[in-house]
Amino acid sequence: WFEAKTKGMNEYAKAELKKRWGTMQKLLSSRERLEQIVADIIFDMGTKDRLQNGRGNAMLVSGSIYQACKYYELFQNEGFTQCAIVTSYKPSPKDIKGESTGEGLTEKLRQYDIYNKMLNGKTPEDFEDEAKRKFVDEPAQMKLLIVVDKLLTGFDAPAASYLYIDKSMQDHGLFQAICRVNRLDGEDKEYGYIVDYKKLFDSIEGSMHDYTSDAFDGYEKADVEGLLKNRLTEAKEDLDEALEAIKMLCEPVEPPKDTPQYIRFFCGDTSDKVQLKDNEQQRIALYKHVAHLVRSYAHLANEMEQAGYKPQEIEQIKTDVKHYEDVRKEIKIASGDYIDLKLYEPAMRHLIDTYISAEESEKISAFDDMTLIQLIVERGEEALETLPKGIRRNKQSMAETIENNLRKVIIDEMPTNPKYFEDMSTLLDELIKERKLEAAAYEAYLKKVVDLAKKVQNPSSSAAYPQTLNSKSKRALYDNLGKNEVLALAVDEAVRYTKKDDWRGNHFKEKEIKNVLKTIIQDDDLRITIFELIRNQSEY
Repeated sequence: WFEAKTKGMNEYAKAELKKRWGTMQKLLSSRERLEQIVADIIFDMGTKDRLQNGRGNAMLVSGSIYQACKYYELFQNEGFTQCAIVTSYKPSPKDIKGESTGEGLTEKLRQYDIYNKMLNGKTPEDFEDEAKRKFVDEPAQMKLLIVVDKLLTGFDAPAASYLYIDKSMQDHGLFQAICRVNRLDGEDKEYGYIVDYKKLFDSIEGSMHDYTSDAFDGYEKADVEGLLKNRLTEAKEDLDEALEAIKMLCEPVEPPKDTPQYIRFFCGDTSDKVQLKDNEQQRIALYKHVAHLVRSYAHLANEMEQAGYKPQEIEQIKTDVKHYEDVRKEIKIASGDYIDLKLYEPAMRHLIDTYISAEESEKISAFDDMTLIQLIVERGEEALETLPKGIRRNKQSMAETIENNLRKVIIDEMPTNPKYFEDMSTLLDELIKERKLEAAAYEAYLKKVVDLAKKVQNPSSSAAYPQTLNSKSKRALYDNLGKNEVLALAVDEAVRYTKKDDWRGNHFKEKEIKNVLKTIIQDDDLRITIFELIRNQSEY
């Protein structure tokens, strides 16, 4: 880190800087050591792409619950609050009985105090569930989980990108811990990172090639093949591939490959009205490839020499990255794909400040848990007084509101009784046509629409069904079987006798119902229609 930060500085200046900060080499207390690790992680949070953009997060494996609490306190003191401890510890007053010495806080008292402050009145179980949910679903809101033993096996969080290890681990436990960051969840995560503070891998190079020594001496080589890879080697391959991909994409651009040629290739001829649209996928590919190139370069920018690049290659890559970044910006603007949202900020602020007003709250309707159609059925025209004032004051708005609500109920209920609700839909169409032609007075229209609402909401009230059809499903069968009472009752009885529990979606159980329908309904098309109707009846 020091060498990366002082690159280009002369040796005298480096010596002076080391002299000023040389006490870092004499770390004697664990607190100073933990502070350095906290500073290291916070530095990563602000500079590593996956961590700073809110799409990725990290886990810190601590050596003990007390150490985890100290870590948490240090992060809080640094203003880094998107973190939590998840351990097996459950603070209890009996833990601290007899711990007060009058000489300051013991480890148990400090651990108890820090943990309780973090829980903030929640139970450890509720706090852990919420912390895990945020870590998985909202990585920007929970950027770091500090753990000891929990969550190192079986915890699946694709957003987890970095694993910081500050605990002695080996074999199975280490293997499982490393696997927490090997799930991919997007194009910006090619692999997970392991940061080792405990020298678990004494020789990184050795651990890459000999998996059966040191950290993984309990495993056969084949068991962990490919689990660990050299970061610089992988990053170099990734950058090389990203450069090759963008160059291949831009290869067909005609010489001298300047701005006009790039625009012609990615946008097309402006005299051709379809080329801009036709070339859209090419532009999207350009944007994605350049984004990948920039990310890959950012991973290695300060370590190009260590990765194996020669000075001349480093300068050429830097030039290439800048070139393709410029091409992307130019193409976005030339194609109309680019929108500078900052340009809209003053106008949007003006709009909100000028036109959004706040008034005293008022009850705008009495709908509560009822729909407008249910209210109309229950109260008649009086229900229309519950509509918001802005709708009530305009007759056309009122009519369209009712008609839209009726249409929605008809569409929703259509599968349960196609014939009946097709008739209702026809009646609604005629009513709308009549209103638009102003063939009837508004008051007469309202009476008709209220009557239609009652028919839509309660089909049994709209026609004189035989007394034997005493359920919604029987009436639906009757309407769709040509008003044949005997046939409707026969189908109803057969279905009730044949159907099994949870029959919908079960091929064999559905087939039993289809077979029994074959014995009653001979017409194939009608039988298919009736089966779908039966499937949509809640009574069956």
